[in-house]
Amino acid sequence: MTLKERIVADLTAGMKSQDAGRTGTLRMVKAHLMNRQIDKGSELTDEDVQKALQSLVKQRRDSIEQYEKAGRPELAAKEASEIEVIAGYLPQAATREEIDAAVEAAISSTGAASVKDMGTVMKVAQGNLVGKSADGKTVSDVVRARLSER
Repeated sequence: MTLKERIVADLTAGMKSQDAGRTGTLRMVKAHLMNRQIDKGSELTDEDVQKALQSLVKQRRDSIEQYEKAGRPELAAKEASEIEVIAGYLPQAATREEIDAAVEAAISSTGAASVKDMGTVMKVAQGNLVGKSADGKTVSDVVRARLSER
């Protein structure tokens, strides 16, 4: 069963159990995936679906930040609950130690010496974290910190 099929099956189960929060989130995810599929012009792979889900999580994190600044905790809580549902379909999140190890390996393999090499290091570090869900901002912060020390 592909990831997309699993999402659709869980949406059906959510509708049957009348779980409004989960159903609403999964409907939004399904619509987003359909739009991505139309844009791509072909069926989405599991990797494409994971990238789309990571994008949705990132959007929700940004929204939470904005809602908290605006003093709207109820909307921030709604976004957080959507993240929980979406994150259930993503691979295990990379730990801080795994991110540190991937960044160190990327720096040593690229021979990066300064912050100017950040793009190259980021690309290799993200490649080292394939199969894990890693927030790009966290990886970027670790890379910047490590390269600043040099």
